[in-house]
Amino acid sequence: MDFDQARYSRDDVYEPLLSEKDSTTVEVDSEGVLPDDLTRDELTLPGLSEPQLARHYTRLSQMNYSVETGPYPLGSCTMKYNPSFTEDVAADPNAAVHPDRSGRSIQGSLGLLHGLQNYLADIGGMDAVTLQPPAGAAGEFTGILVAKAYHESRGDDRSEIIIPASAHGTNFASAAMAGYDVVELPSDEDGRVDMEALEAAISEETAALMLTNPNTIGLFERDIVEIAEMVHDAGGLLYYDGANLNALLGRARPGDMGFDIMHYNVHKTFATPHGGGGPGAGPVGVVDELAEFLPSPMVRETDAGYELYDPESSIGKVHGFAGNWLVLVKAYAYIARLGDEGLADASAKAVLNANYLASQVDLEVPYGPFHHEFAATAGDRDAADVAKRMLDYGVHPPTTKWPEMVSEAMLTEPTEVEDKASLDDLARAFNEAYADSDEEIESAPSKTSARRIDQVSAARNPRLSWQALGDDE
Repeated sequence: MDFDQARYSRDDVYEPLLSEKDSTTVEVDSEGVLPDDLTRDELTLPGLSEPQLARHYTRLSQMNYSVETGPYPLGSCTMKYNPSFTEDVAADPNAAVHPDRSGRSIQGSLGLLHGLQNYLADIGGMDAVTLQPPAGAAGEFTGILVAKAYHESRGDDRSEIIIPASAHGTNFASAAMAGYDVVELPSDEDGRVDMEALEAAISEETAALMLTNPNTIGLFERDIVEIAEMVHDAGGLLYYDGANLNALLGRARPGDMGFDIMHYNVHKTFATPHGGGGPGAGPVGVVDELAEFLPSPMVRETDAGYELYDPESSIGKVHGFAGNWLVLVKAYAYIARLGDEGLADASAKAVLNANYLASQVDLEVPYGPFHHEFAATAGDRDAADVAKRMLDYGVHPPTTKWPEMVSEAMLTEPTEVEDKASLDDLARAFNEAYADSDEEIESAPSKTSARRIDQVSAARNPRLSWQALGDDE
């Protein structure tokens, strides 16, 4: 949408709808009522009528871009549309159960948690699942702590975790937080794990190899069975980062590939909300040999019903109670609604949409064949500038500048929910933005309600309150 610049500017300050924020100054007669140092002679108050106020906030809301407005093709992030029925389920009064109630009085809640544990275990090919971790990164950390507890129980004090250079930064952070040294693994010329480099990196110090499959640029690790054997032969464990599980739903399972531990990003795979700082959920699944180390409590079914229990050698709690309950309710509702056929259909359409969109953009896509996402390159153009120019064409741009294995990367994932018309709009925005002049690209965006910011200054000198807008520095 093209906005009227004049309506947003006053005294060289740019702010959407600034001219609508009228105020009225009134005189105040408080003489003799209170001490002079507690009074003032005038007071500035909002000067808007109710219709003006309602229309102002309505117009502000229309400036927002959301998943209800259009797609978020952020590669690796998997910004799925969150169906509203899951919100309705989570808002059901029957879901408002205090977690401190006795197990006998919350059998429905425990049954749902037990059902979700089983759903996720079946989907991932795992034997046991904890629902406690409150986010994907927390799931990674939990999984690595489980791996550490496993090795220590065997008297095996290992010091290293191998991670591909293209992995999410949280992989490196999780391994380091757990006390491990990180061994970075390069990619081969095809964009996959460099098998020779892996063979050289694996040793008796290897506690685990952390992998995403398909990897960050949507490529399936074709040597995954051999990779698993190499890691296991060295006494290590294979960890699956569930960031890209959306590409495999109903079609392949990490457990069947040889993975021992995995975390599930329910926001990326099972349509719970993403972004805004939370709450999230990052359940962790493990093979039977590691189940005794999972966080407590977990839910099991007995002859008398469902009950909470502590695994035998649990690493302890990683979150209060049984995790972020309402997020888990939404994940359960999504899986139950889609069923086996629906989940398989979601992954098929995610892969189809990514490949169709890639075929329609004029930018080079250096690696393939890929699955649910692809990394195009902006070539000699600045990927971030092209992305900002895409905003002027009414779409949200993809992830830029990452992974570094693709120069000026534009990592794109349209997900399964977008139809052909939506994908064509995205492709048109890609192509027209990329074909624009240097001047247009470098000054973009020009049609949005907010313009380009000084990102360096914003990062180094953040202003976290509206009161700071008047500061000179």
